[in-house]
Amino acid sequence: MHEMGSTAKVKSLEISDDGVVTVEWGDGHRSQYDPKYLRLNCACAECIEEWSRRQLLDPATVPADIRAEDYLMVGRYAVQFLWTDGHYTGIYPFKMLRSLCRCRPCQDAKGK
Repeated sequence: MHEMGSTAKVKSLEISDDGVVTVEWGDGHRSQYDPKYLRLNCACAECIEEWSRRQLLDPATVPADIRAEDYLMVGRYAVQFLWTDGHYTGIYPFKMLRSLCRCRPCQDAKGK
């Protein structure tokens, strides 16, 4: 079994009063995510067509003020959010979640 590096391990996850999701990673990095950005990047079968990877979720249907009401850790590899629009089937693997970080160091690392 392949062991993921510390960059794909979540140390802590918090949802702030203003809806921002903050993840502290095993390597000490902190990622902050806008809730609408996370919701629009849901890759579940309701949001993305499984075979073609075509987006099924219409971004216009996601409220600007959407928030994660709660979350559930899925094993040691992912997190699942309960969104204020009632959506809850999306699982965000830690590796994918880390790749969604939009801070400059993470974006620069993607460019390499």
